[in-house]
Amino acid sequence: MDFLSLFVKDFIIQLQSPTLAFLIGGMVIAALGSELVIPESICTIIVFMLLTKIGLTGGIAIRNSNLTEMVLPMICAVIVGIVVVFIARYTLAKLPKVNVVDAIATGGLFGAVSGSTMAAGLTVLEEQKIPYEAWAGALYPFMDIPALVTAIVVANIYLNKKKRKATVMQESLSKQPVAAGDYPSSRQEYVSQQQPEDNRVKIWPIIEESLRGPALSAMLLGLALGILTQPESVYKGFYDPPFRGLLSILMLVMGMEAWSRIGELRKVAQWYVVYSVAAPFIHGLLAFGLGMIAHYTMGFSMGGVVILAVIASSSSDISGPPTLRAGIPSANPSAYIGASTAIGTPVAIGLCIPFFVGLAQAIGGF
Repeated sequence: MDFLSLFVKDFIIQLQSPTLAFLIGGMVIAALGSELVIPESICTIIVFMLLTKIGLTGGIAIRNSNLTEMVLPMICAVIVGIVVVFIARYTLAKLPKVNVVDAIATGGLFGAVSGSTMAAGLTVLEEQKIPYEAWAGALYPFMDIPALVTAIVVANIYLNKKKRKATVMQESLSKQPVAAGDYPSSRQEYVSQQQPEDNRVKIWPIIEESLRGPALSAMLLGLALGILTQPESVYKGFYDPPFRGLLSILMLVMGMEAWSRIGELRKVAQWYVVYSVAAPFIHGLLAFGLGMIAHYTMGFSMGGVVILAVIASSSSDISGPPTLRAGIPSANPSAYIGASTAIGTPVAIGLCIPFFVGLAQAIGGF
């Protein structure tokens, strides 16, 4: 009953959170036929500021951390962030009628990290006097950024393959039979006709294109500046104060976009519910297992293992949506944001935090 009451409480809190509230508000006004339009140029500036701020936050956290102690837990975080995207790619995306790109974007959001869930986990550890490394919270960008980058790259590879396949099929249908006497005029022309076309997708150009895209460029720029420079003054004075206000505008826009595509989800909503309930536990257990390896080999504390599991069970409500909107514009926001914020976050906070704390206490004996 305690788990159920906690879940219901956190579910109601998430419904009242600005992120989900403005998303729902955008869907409501779109459903009512509102003619409100936010110019795309304004959205571009908002996305740039949001993603630069996200990169700066991660870069500053990394610069202020002890990297030698973080090496193995950091590698674990990177692995989890990447693997979570592939779990969605080969589970959720394989379910009947689920759009593959929507599934990949959902995996990216579940691989990315929720600051509110991590803060809730840290608070529980402090209340129960469970020790953990001071830098443990700085693990989040090592899971957050790889997950988002992987989702964008995997989605672009899929879309590129789909596009090339459609092009090849169209070309094969358009080919006409060779007329009698219409033979190659030279040996070179004959050889070129005999060579099969290379229809393989070249992955590195897609990765390169993804990294040069506006979403990852802004985020990685902020990350580099946060690590290599000391941007705290401009961060605190310019990027941090308007962050949540700008995010609310973007959520409003994404809500209006989501309503225009809500029909795509009516036949697959049940799969997103199942995924959103199961995924936080699966991802958290994966991270918990890797954290235990770091615990036994490098002395990573059990509290640190819990934090790693908690951030793995979380799904981003801040960094993920604007990044995925810019990096995978064809993905349906109502799929990945609805699954993450409405169900995934309450499950992570209400169920996964007490579950992993209890698991650590059972194993660690404290």
